[in-house]
Amino acid sequence: MVVDDEPTTTDTVAKLLETKGYEPVKAYSGKQCFERLRKKKVDLIILDIMMPKMNGWEVLERLKKSENYKSIPVILLTVKTYSIDKMLGLSVFGAVDYIEKPFKKEVLLQRIKTALESRLENEYW
Repeated sequence: MVVDDEPTTTDTVAKLLETKGYEPVKAYSGKQCFERLRKKKVDLIILDIMMPKMNGWEVLERLKKSENYKSIPVILLTVKTYSIDKMLGLSVFGAVDYIEKPFKKEVLLQRIKTALESRLENEYW
């Protein structure tokens, strides 16, 4: 799932994922993220932090508190470049990765692959 209030980013990331055989679900807000999750199981969430109404921190916090969603790995994809934001995302909120915009396609794809492989390994053991 790709969650970003900026349609250009959401659509660009989704198209990139489709070219690699993934079936992305798009959400343009935190609220829409949860609406989509109730209807479709996802293996990974790529989440923007700076969104109106329900920001990425709030989405991530709700995901991690939910029995249904807490095991879904979340990669934060954001313009926030401060070290404190990275620390919060990874250590406090439990994201599996933190990627700054603008991003390189190859880097995003590799980190997605790593996050999905790690999830599979954890489920296996």
